[in-house]
Amino acid sequence: MTAQALGAYGEDLAARYLRRRGMALLDRNWRCELGEIDLVLRDARTLVVCEVKTRRSIARGTPHEAVGPAKLARLRRLAARWMLEHDVHASHVRLDLVAVVAPHRGAVEIDHVVGIG
Repeated sequence: MTAQALGAYGEDLAARYLRRRGMALLDRNWRCELGEIDLVLRDARTLVVCEVKTRRSIARGTPHEAVGPAKLARLRRLAARWMLEHDVHASHVRLDLVAVVAPHRGAVEIDHVVGIG
């Protein structure tokens, strides 16, 4: 499985996981010149911009470690741009992370981190 296919697999799992928990999926893989938002969802009255990080193992670090200050700043800019382009005026916006570890063998682990930045 290529890195791109692994990422898409992780996003599929994350989207299903979040929908099962009552969130509504509004957009997926939205792009502009600033970058990409993996998932945009609504959680009650809150707009959620969700980064999904998928790894086969944690041998080189956890998926959580891939989201640092620069990535959070980019996600904030992307959230503002998405709202502008979709004419959405959300009073509550949250950045979440879904960390997926999908080993070649064994169970997939999903960790939803609410409010990462």
